Amino acid sequence: MKKVVIIGANDFQNPIILKAKECGYETHVFAWKDGSIGEQTADYFYPISIVEKEKILDKCKVIKPDAVISIGSDLAMHTVNFLAKELGLPGNSLECTEKSTNKYEMRKAFAKAGIPVPKFTEISQDNSIDLDGFSFPLIVKPTDRSGSRAITKIYKKEELKDAVESAISNSFEKKAIIEEYIEGEEYSCECITYKGEHNFLAITKKYTTGAPHFIETAHVEPSDLSKEKEEEVKKVIFEALDALEVTNGASHSEFKIMPNGEIRIIEIGARMGGDCIGSDLVKISTGYDFVKMTLDVSLGKKPEFEKVSEPKIAAIKFVFGQKELDELEKIKQDMPNILYRTSNIEEINTHEVTDSSSRFGFFILNAENKDQIRWLLDGE
Repeated sequence: MKKVVIIGANDFQNPIILKAKECGYETHVFAWKDGSIGEQTADYFYPISIVEKEKILDKCKVIKPDAVISIGSDLAMHTVNFLAKELGLPGNSLECTEKSTNKYEMRKAFAKAGIPVPKFTEISQDNSIDLDGFSFPLIVKPTDRSGSRAITKIYKKEELKDAVESAISNSFEKKAIIEEYIEGEEYSCECITYKGEHNFLAITKKYTTGAPHFIETAHVEPSDLSKEKEEEVKKVIFEALDALEVTNGASHSEFKIMPNGEIRIIEIGARMGGDCIGSDLVKISTGYDFVKMTLDVSLGKKPEFEKVSEPKIAAIKFVFGQKELDELEKIKQDMPNILYRTSNIEEINTHEVTDSSSRFGFFILNAENKDQIRWLLDGE
């Protein structure tokens, strides 16, 4: 029986645990013990934080896994690729990991490869802020966090200090990136790469709260882009994946299409998109089992492009308050057949929603056409 080490145990990681077990593999899951679902679904659970790479490596030397994997977490990818290197398993290089999890290093890699980037700079607690040559509005965010944490759009210099302090305080390395704001509609591109060959899967239309923090409210696949524009996107994204040295596994590339039609990359994760994009939406909208593809690559196997279901319209809606709960109840009453999955939903108003991790829950839909879900997106 093949053994698969999985880094992370929360609801977004559980699909890879279940898929590995479905394939007949033995699952060994590492995460801080906090009651996450993976603690119960794993064959073997180890209460070790995902950042304790050396401790996990010591356990892996005993387990002797055939693969190491995580989905939807930048932080976990540091450990995944460290373990892959030490154990001689498929993965991405540590250089790729640095460039794909640090927004400043990513911008530098894109600029070096000739990929258009906004004007940007890095700042730490010890640096003074020099905005000579920058044009407002600006985006300020931690260099090394995801999930919309501490992202702020600012319009004048007086707003900069608070935004930078928030970003630095949320950063693991205590640094922030400041860059000129990219106008346009936001999307993401989901791909799978095997031995350096990139394969396009889907484009996701993203909905957010907008300025100042841009917390995701919903995602829909397929997007509203034409086939011609999709081809343009693929060319830009594949060049960017090369610039980051992505050679194996899933990738999630966030980008905008500017009013003049130009494509500008926001950032790329060398892992599946979180928010159930990789684990659920891609399969619903394309029929391809993206989770199994990612698992296959981690085992050194070429992914199979075989449809396991008929493609439909996929959407995820996040719960920010009572409004979304009322929408969910309406779906249960009027269109229960399109309700694909519902997460555990926390009690509303127990806390403020400040980023993706603090939303109260979500529900996923698989519809026959976009008219069935269009009302959900009105006013987003």
